[in-house]
Amino acid sequence: MDPLRDGRGGAPTAPARGPRRPARLRFDGWIAGLGTASGTRLVVGHWPASPLGPFTDVMVERADGDRLLLAPTESTAGFVAGTYAFDRVLIAPVRVDPGPVDWRVAAGPLDLHFTVGRRNALGHLLRAVPAPIAARPAWTAVTDPLARLLLGVRTRGTAGRGRREWYGVRVLHLLTTATAVLEDRELGPLAPVTPVRFGFGSTPRTPCLVRVTTTVAVR
Repeated sequence: MDPLRDGRGGAPTAPARGPRRPARLRFDGWIAGLGTASGTRLVVGHWPASPLGPFTDVMVERADGDRLLLAPTESTAGFVAGTYAFDRVLIAPVRVDPGPVDWRVAAGPLDLHFTVGRRNALGHLLRAVPAPIAARPAWTAVTDPLARLLLGVRTRGTAGRGRREWYGVRVLHLLTTATAVLEDRELGPLAPVTPVRFGFGSTPRTPCLVRVTTTVAVR
């Protein structure tokens, strides 16, 4: 019998298909995480290369726990808000000037400036890993236990809508200073990052800028 026929002489039937494999989307760029003396925490994602095109978004969590996403377009806001959790989403122009030392970010009601310092011991260790290896999701099986132990953060986990996510960190620089104004209110000088609640992971307690390839598995 023809294995593609239904056994009654009818037209060929397609073979049964299993569950569709999730697509893996890669976002290559930088993440800056910092706290301020007011208790507001800021996470800047700057993505020169992504499936959505180049873009920058900013996640803000105030001291009272209110979580705000600042994103430049409907499509970027939809994807980020579908991966992380927010109380409010604001679509507004997001401009970034990523200098070698000074970074300036203007995102709707936020004006942010921070300076990038040296790599610490962990930063030098990450730098020694070849970039193609560091970017692979499988490499997070090595980095996730170390990140939990040394930094109190995770490099792999389940995100919103059942998505899975992997952070392939390749470079880490400490931040030395920051000034931020949100809705005409100064947020105060740079401070350690208390845990944020956007997703399964936070950012290191010490303010830093990381070079990262983020992979998101979506159905």
